[in-house]
Amino acid sequence: MSEPQATAASAPGHELQALHLLLARLGVTPEQLLTQPQPPAVMPTFDEYIERVSAAVPEGSRRLYSTYWRKVSDAWGSRRIDEPDSLEIKQLAERAKHSTVQRRNARGGRSAAEHLISAVRCLYQHAVADRLIAASDNPAARVAKPRRLASTRRALPDHQLADIIKVAATTGNDPDLDNLILRLHIETACRRGGALALQRADLDPAGCLIQLHEKGETVRWQPISPTLMSAILDHDVQRSSGDSTERVLRYRNGRPITRRRYDYLWQRLGKHLPWVATQQVSIHWLRHTTLTWVERNYGYAVARAYAGHNSGRDTGVTATYVRADLHEVAQALAALTGEPHPAAVVPGLVEGSAVSSPASTAAR
Repeated sequence: MSEPQATAASAPGHELQALHLLLARLGVTPEQLLTQPQPPAVMPTFDEYIERVSAAVPEGSRRLYSTYWRKVSDAWGSRRIDEPDSLEIKQLAERAKHSTVQRRNARGGRSAAEHLISAVRCLYQHAVADRLIAASDNPAARVAKPRRLASTRRALPDHQLADIIKVAATTGNDPDLDNLILRLHIETACRRGGALALQRADLDPAGCLIQLHEKGETVRWQPISPTLMSAILDHDVQRSSGDSTERVLRYRNGRPITRRRYDYLWQRLGKHLPWVATQQVSIHWLRHTTLTWVERNYGYAVARAYAGHNSGRDTGVTATYVRADLHEVAQALAALTGEPHPAAVVPGLVEGSAVSSPASTAAR
């Protein structure tokens, strides 16, 4: 009688083991059986989801991606976001690549394809975060971006920079404004967005510093020369109402400038200096010019800090230990402009001021 009892007692154990084996094969845990099943999410269309994501991203991302989201909307607006596969995204990127307007500085539409893929990736990253799709089902993650070609921008030699400054100062409907724009970019190596966002509240006259708000929502204090600070303050007094939140760079009528002023400036320069138009020189070339000079004279660490590249994202761990500070940037600026700066390592010392620099060219 004892043997049948042992067999009967062991039967539930075998059944439990079989149940665990079945759950493992199904990829289900016992805890999941105890939870209430979640109703399936309503899958939005591209038109619906683009509107939601557009309201959630920073302004810079919205400005960059909006053109390509319109292309996505035109192609797939009424489709659910879980319908296209990786091949369809690749095909849409190729259509964007071949439909770009051909300009002299065009590079085969590679940038359009890259931006479209980035715009679609942004949509699907939010869809994963919203648990509309699983990360493993993200079709945009499996689409490679086109390899970036080397930039054609470079540092300008002194004589070309001098020609740009001369033409800007002697032509156009507001040469004082254009001169101030050029001097600001030459001294700070700031991006266009940083100059356009500059407000009266971002000026520290006593410290000869300006606060730059640039892409990626980065904020940094950048030294400028006393001469440039004085020019900015005069410009602000003459053209603003005194509100600390007003933009600094303004037209004579008090309206803040936009990106169109830069377009007008370089189109005008291109008419007087054919090489500017031929090589598609832009304000970003001044950033290359200044940062090249700083790197050659003060080293890589100072050039990175001068540019606002302190993230260390692609430079390795060593960058953490050789990071330059604001005082070293101010020392480089003092040499660049030939003017002492209050934040310099040695305020009264202007090292290398006899060396030709972009700012010294601008000051002639």
